[in-house]
Amino acid sequence: MKKHSIAGLLAGLGAASIWGGMYVVSKVVLDVIPPFALLTIRLIMGAAVLGMVIHFRRNKPAFTREQFWKSLLVGFVGYGISLGFQFVGTKLSTASNGSLVTSATPAFVLIFAPFLLGEKTTTRRIIALVVSTLGVLAVIDPRNAELSPTLFWGNMSLLSAALTWALYSVLVRKVSQTGDLLTSSAVMLLGGLPSSLALGLWEINTQGVGQITIGIIGGLLFLGIISTAIAMFLWNYAFAELPAALASLTFFAQPVVGTLLGWFFLAEKITPLFLAGGALISIGILISTRE
Repeated sequence: MKKHSIAGLLAGLGAASIWGGMYVVSKVVLDVIPPFALLTIRLIMGAAVLGMVIHFRRNKPAFTREQFWKSLLVGFVGYGISLGFQFVGTKLSTASNGSLVTSATPAFVLIFAPFLLGEKTTTRRIIALVVSTLGVLAVIDPRNAELSPTLFWGNMSLLSAALTWALYSVLVRKVSQTGDLLTSSAVMLLGGLPSSLALGLWEINTQGVGQITIGIIGGLLFLGIISTAIAMFLWNYAFAELPAALASLTFFAQPVVGTLLGWFFLAEKITPLFLAGGALISIGILISTRE
């Protein structure tokens, strides 16, 4: 693989790993701050951090008004629409259903990429996706999923989240071909603010906010700086550097890291099925990189 490709692969795996490990922190903070209010804080902090990096950067590439609006629109798809569906789906469905349904994201990327990017859907890419998908199914164990009719709208929201996140990711690759990625990434975070701010203010007025402790502030800093500014940029970098089909497979690192952290911090068991799944995900990514 080329040096850029390796960097892109590591960036995608890094982003997915951070997101895989953020659920413990999110759970604690969400007990105090409602979801859309938390998302608003994350987006503002993330954009501010990237903005500071841009400000102190020596070489500032030109960024046109057209690139600004394109990036803002892409950000609205990813952070305004997709994350909104994810929050609603998580609330109306279950965590196991969320892991299962959102694992469809790479498959949707494979559908969007030929139309929006002109990338060919090769036999190797399909095989890599199938192998990796079997791996993630082994990791999250679909037997834990619930298909109760009462969860229908929650599951539909989760499916919409997977679909729109795949669309966002493919559009990132398209936008990155004509503009500076760092500036685009900061503007994309701002794109999610109109909807999250409105819903966040409504949540605060109706539900209120719990006690803000030092631990909660630490959680906010982690979620805003690490899992938003850094992880979102790494994810965008992966899609800027790699074919969309390959970059999307790094998404499968999320459940693997989440399970490993559960084993390390919560003494949860590592099953043979998990080990087999992790191996299949690795094989799938390896198959895709050989193209």
